[in-house]
Amino acid sequence: MESKAPNSCEGTNTIRAALKLTCMVVFMGYLMIWIMSPCDYYWNNWWPNILKIESTYFGVQGVFIFVYSFPILFIAALGCVYLHLGKKSYDNKFERNGQRDRFASWRRPMLVKGPLGIVSSIELALFVMFMALLVWLFSVDLHSKLNRVTPQVLAMRKETIWENRFYNASLMLGVVANTVIIFLFLFVTRGSSVLPVVFGLSSEGSIKYHIWLGHIVMVLSTAHGLGHIFCWVLTNKVYEMLNWEFQEAQTSNVAGELSLLAGLGLWATTFPRIRRKMFELFFYTHYLYILFMIFFVFHVNIRYAYVIHTGFYLFVVDRCLRFLQSRRSVRLISARILPCKTLELNFSKSTGLGYNPTSIMFINVPAISKLQWHPFTVTSNSNLEPLTMSVVVKSEGSWTKKLDQMLSSRPFLDRLEVSVEGPYGPASTHFLRHDTLVMVSGGSGITPFISIIRELIFASKTFECKTPKVILICSFKTSSDLAMLDLLLPISSTPSSTLSNLQLEIKAYVTREKGPTTDNANHPITILFKPLATDAPISAVLGPKSWLWLGAIISSSFIIFLIIIGSINRYYIYPIDQHNPNGKFSYPASAIQPALNILAAFVCIATTATVAVLWNNKQHAREANQVEDMEGTTKAEVSGADRELESLPQESIVQATKVHYGERPDLRKMILEYKGSSVGVLACGPKKLRHDVANICSSGLADNLYFESISFSW
Repeated sequence: MESKAPNSCEGTNTIRAALKLTCMVVFMGYLMIWIMSPCDYYWNNWWPNILKIESTYFGVQGVFIFVYSFPILFIAALGCVYLHLGKKSYDNKFERNGQRDRFASWRRPMLVKGPLGIVSSIELALFVMFMALLVWLFSVDLHSKLNRVTPQVLAMRKETIWENRFYNASLMLGVVANTVIIFLFLFVTRGSSVLPVVFGLSSEGSIKYHIWLGHIVMVLSTAHGLGHIFCWVLTNKVYEMLNWEFQEAQTSNVAGELSLLAGLGLWATTFPRIRRKMFELFFYTHYLYILFMIFFVFHVNIRYAYVIHTGFYLFVVDRCLRFLQSRRSVRLISARILPCKTLELNFSKSTGLGYNPTSIMFINVPAISKLQWHPFTVTSNSNLEPLTMSVVVKSEGSWTKKLDQMLSSRPFLDRLEVSVEGPYGPASTHFLRHDTLVMVSGGSGITPFISIIRELIFASKTFECKTPKVILICSFKTSSDLAMLDLLLPISSTPSSTLSNLQLEIKAYVTREKGPTTDNANHPITILFKPLATDAPISAVLGPKSWLWLGAIISSSFIIFLIIIGSINRYYIYPIDQHNPNGKFSYPASAIQPALNILAAFVCIATTATVAVLWNNKQHAREANQVEDMEGTTKAEVSGADRELESLPQESIVQATKVHYGERPDLRKMILEYKGSSVGVLACGPKKLRHDVANICSSGLADNLYFESISFSW
């Protein structure tokens, strides 16, 4: 059996390489269609041949579905198989120990300060290419459109050349904005199979791209809308603003205006100052995306909606699964209250749930707010702690302060109702590729490093592979914050979770105190809960084979959707259009069709997702009984948490820690002193700290530094 394992792994990796290559080829072909789409050659040579697939069941919209929707959905389904095989491969993340990342140098910071934040070379190159694509689409399409304007057309529209050019330029701005919307929702899909396969991103790592694209969409959409209004005012056609019926450009003006208003309301609260000071307002106004997309479909007509609907379709699949997962209350076992206004929440989890370091989980506490969901870093390790999952909550915002007060004021609280979404994290890790890991944190920024350290402990103990030397440089305001170092090891430390095989050096800095104090030397308070029988352990919403189930949901829902809209088009829309003397897509049919298609899409997604979740819940119920049988042991471990803090495993943390009072770390000197062919530098914490570390790594003073920023601030 042992001799077959490497061959089996090699075969799996070969299949995965073939799947990834197929996905990349399809994606490049998809991009090629977009590059060629504004050219006359495309419309005169390619498009007539593509139109041959038109049928009475789907009409012209079937052509748009095949050309623009099918490729991304195909990649999503194939990507699910790729990621499933990655989970099945024999501990793939540990087998790559010592391998160098060929693209690591491209990920070094090139820009640090600016509107885009910390940007690597490859990110900047892709951003420039994407903006070049938008400029190409705008200029070529506008040039082609203006060439078709004749004096007869100007006379018929009662416009001057200048007015016509301005109108068409405004129209093309809207077309380019629609192109950006394709990727806008793709980068905010948490359980996406496209992001890790095509872009190599995690759900949290893609948030900044979603922010970039959101600003671009709203700038272009606002310019598009204001440009049209300006043209209508100049040409005395203000009445056009009140037209819902589809005009000569196949658009509904009122629907577009309503979509833009919803987008502006959403956009106004996304700027950093407003978002940080009024997070609840930002959170609630973000739901305006529903109105934005519904009216957008009515605005552009159903055929063109299929050009950009793919990203939103995958987002809706993910949103539906998140909704189904969040309906159940999870089993909260205990809470550990540290003296530094920090909480560690310990949940029961199914043994089949695995996740990677730096994963996050969204938490909802109905007693505080039934609508608010907040992301927190998962600090536990699914290998070291097969029955529990832990998150750390720092009391900083209004929501976290309410949670801290709720638990601190009622230490004998029997139960706290909690719902979760996730966990979400990277598909793979690359920490073992480095000789040395330098992790720089500020305040609660230490939390993602806790999960990394626990993962390295597991790798060093279980696989006996060489692990990098780990240097943790952490800054705290007061000495009470040093209690967060107690979280580096699991609450129930065992021989398999000690530091004996891991070279760990901790350099802690207390910036606001000149020396150790005894005022904050309080011991952690542990609260044990008594969950209800209906509280379930945290488990993957689609079970251990979640990626295969997700691929099945995407494929089956889309096939059912095609059957439904094909039937609607053939037996309802098509007969109406046949009686229209002006040809297909008359106004009544075109007005009804978007509503029917939107409804059909939601019904198909909701139905298939619900069936898949209910089927997997049966398996979860069996496993929940097994977890409940072992929960007595887990509670015994948790109840001894305070004693464990004084045990030998925690003493190893104390021995590895050197505390400096009244000073800040000299990051430049400390980072540059580490030699070796590969030094991974990770930074998490305040914006200034991440920028300082990025500046050091990009200064060119050392070629062996590979920087990565971990940020969970939206």
